[in-house]
Amino acid sequence: MTPFGARLRALRAARGLTLKGMAEDLGLSAAYLSALEHGRRGRPAPGLVMQICGLLGLIWDDAEDLKRLALVSHPKVTLDTGGLEPAATLLVHELAEVLETLEPGEIESLRVLLRAARRSARPR
Repeated sequence: MTPFGARLRALRAARGLTLKGMAEDLGLSAAYLSALEHGRRGRPAPGLVMQICGLLGLIWDDAEDLKRLALVSHPKVTLDTGGLEPAATLLVHELAEVLETLEPGEIESLRVLLRAARRSARPR
């Protein structure tokens, strides 16, 4: 499941909408909406995200949050390590090997490290 799919599913459930009913309201097939929720489809088009926000009554920060999640929710990520240190290529491959075995806490710990590295790498 992608971050967008998890959030969409939670929002739909919180509003008491069925998958089929929401799909019909959006003019989509239930299979496509299910695939979006479960991360079996790529990121949704911006227009669809806006339709979803309208249907769910999302405004301001909630709508922006859903748009941001859509941007980072492509289930297949390609990393180009060309021109980087060999250790960067090793890191990507090692992560790919173990990612599906990591516990949620381990994933969050890695994300904390990456956020700290991103903050320290920003020009001041």
